[in-house]
Amino acid sequence: MREFDKAIVSCAVTGAIHTPTMSPHLPITAEEIADEAVAAAEAGASIVHVHVRDEETGEPITDLDLFREVAESVAERCDAVVQPTTGGAPTMAPTERIRVVPELEPEMASCNMGSINFGLYQLVEKYDEFEYDWEAEYLDGTRDLVFQNTFEDLETILPVFDEHGTKPELEVYDVGHLYNAKHLLDRGLLRTPLHVQFVLGIHGGIGASAKNLNHLVDVAEDLFGDAFTFSVIGAGRHEFPLGTQAVSMGGHARVGLEDNLYLERGRLAESNAELVEKMVRLTREVAGREVATPAETREMLGLKGKSATAF
Repeated sequence: MREFDKAIVSCAVTGAIHTPTMSPHLPITAEEIADEAVAAAEAGASIVHVHVRDEETGEPITDLDLFREVAESVAERCDAVVQPTTGGAPTMAPTERIRVVPELEPEMASCNMGSINFGLYQLVEKYDEFEYDWEAEYLDGTRDLVFQNTFEDLETILPVFDEHGTKPELEVYDVGHLYNAKHLLDRGLLRTPLHVQFVLGIHGGIGASAKNLNHLVDVAEDLFGDAFTFSVIGAGRHEFPLGTQAVSMGGHARVGLEDNLYLERGRLAESNAELVEKMVRLTREVAGREVATPAETREMLGLKGKSATAF
């Protein structure tokens, strides 16, 4: 599963970690999110990962009408795989987060493989003041927060994916989440080939280092043999180093303003497309691989196809 000639570049357009004060370039409205997703696809991303936000304040929400507006707009204008989140924000209940799958019946959606502490509180100290009242409270509230994804939650969520023909992208924030995935696979709640996304650098999950990425891949190989593909998220300044390592190992990479606001040290990215362009260049120049098209990505991951969605 790691022998593909081409690498998949995904783009996470807005997410639920960064707040409007942190960057004027963070897309907020459905129109902005869709425009950024289309531009990212034009820059080389074959998967666009979608969250939505309150259009007045930028607060992360799970409004299904906004999800549909974004998905339909992107699907009309480009061929990228639209991948909505079922991770939402760490403050949201799993039953709220999963509603987007039966609503849109997407080809693929994210699916977290376990609970973790999810600390964003340390970001509060970096800003003297915030544009909106909710921002500091939201961030500081993660001092006492568990991002819930229990076994019972997963037993409830995974059949929803199966019912709607949606492939789960397994978000793995720590090594134990791989063992959770193996347990669910053994019980028939997951099927191979798996697509695993390693998330490194979240405060509460595994640290962002080359050694840790190697370890995660080694453990996945021990558990799943060659019946998986993998992609990598490096939070913040680790986005490009770990993404480059991933594509050099035969894996794939995710970039985007959800995970990282900077194009380089001290320079905010002005768009998601800028981040995608850089990852595409690194994939070609460092790893010597070409970037997969949406059609190639669908074939590689065994997706049902754009025409089989509900948008």
